[in-house]
Amino acid sequence: MSSDNYQSAYSDASFWDKAKSHAKSAGKSAMEPALKMYYAAQDPETPAWAKAVIYSALGYFILPLDVIPDVAPVVGYSDDVAVLAAALATTAANIKDVHVTKAKETLARWFS
Repeated sequence: MSSDNYQSAYSDASFWDKAKSHAKSAGKSAMEPALKMYYAAQDPETPAWAKAVIYSALGYFILPLDVIPDVAPVVGYSDDVAVLAAALATTAANIKDVHVTKAKETLARWFS
């Protein structure tokens, strides 16, 4: 599946559905980069190319078909984390302190 397909599979509603329902099983290592990038993608100052990378990675995260199924114990989210980490590294210059703060606030609510 191409990154265009992952990007077209993305929607805010499906991201939040998966994020909320799988936060504990995915863990902070998957959720933190996903949330940072989500908030960056919502920022009108984030360039279009960065949003395309972000939405492609978030689309991969929310799709039920993965290289490694999310229900697999221990390794289920490892492919998602790898994709999110690569996208975060690519778009890091566009992740602002406010995006990081919002992500940490969301994680604190979910994991407290």
